Amino acid sequence: MPGVLTTDHPAWIETGSGTCVRAVRTASGVWVLSWDQEGPHVRCVQGSEDVKPVFVATDPSCLPKSVPAQLRAGLDDLGPTRRLANPWLWDAITTAILRQVVRAGQARKLYRAWCRTFGTTVEGTTNDLALAPTAARVLELDDEQFANVGAKFHRSVLQAAATQYERHHTRWQRMDARDLVAALTSVPRIGPWTAAAATADYTGDFSIYPHDDLAVRTWAAQIAPAHAWPGKKDKAFGPMWTAMAGPGRTALHTLTLSTLTWGSHAR
Repeated sequence: MPGVLTTDHPAWIETGSGTCVRAVRTASGVWVLSWDQEGPHVRCVQGSEDVKPVFVATDPSCLPKSVPAQLRAGLDDLGPTRRLANPWLWDAITTAILRQVVRAGQARKLYRAWCRTFGTTVEGTTNDLALAPTAARVLELDDEQFANVGAKFHRSVLQAAATQYERHHTRWQRMDARDLVAALTSVPRIGPWTAAAATADYTGDFSIYPHDDLAVRTWAAQIAPAHAWPGKKDKAFGPMWTAMAGPGRTALHTLTLSTLTWGSHAR
């Protein structure tokens, strides 16, 4: 069995047949990915195949017994999951920034409009797929262009991030996950949540994802409604979540990513 695809990233588009498709940029070229009942299919449509997209496999059946039984059972029912580790750091940063302030559904619409309007369209696909505009392109946009696509609020942080990315991306791409989070928080208006979300998307390591995120809280409560979860404004959720997983980063990654995947399919 190919497992369940994690579709939290807004670039994934579901076709009428139930197949999910997405375009991605790697260091060597542009790829079109699709996922159906047989699993993933990858095709290089521009550049070379030297650097291929990588899917991270996660199996919730390996979660420790410290995870509440109802939560563990719900994730076991989901089964093994596969998530694309975003091969383009700039897209991961862009996606996390566009999620600031707005709700998940609105962020998805904004990201897609942003890519269609200013990015690169990949022709010849069932749905015309679009890649995010490069950092250099973002720096060319004026205030009116940001406003027209609905990204007026995000203008200053996107421009600051683009400036820093142009200067430091070679070094950033070589960092481990924790160091990358720290580096990204040096950009004005990129806080710990945005930095951690972007890094998790890029590295595929969800042990550093912001674990008290509203999405994690919401889906955990739906999977295990009988558990005594902290209230929305209670800061105890993060420590509770990491304690459930125990000291190992793999268990924390699995618990977090499997919960987010469950939520993607529930939505």
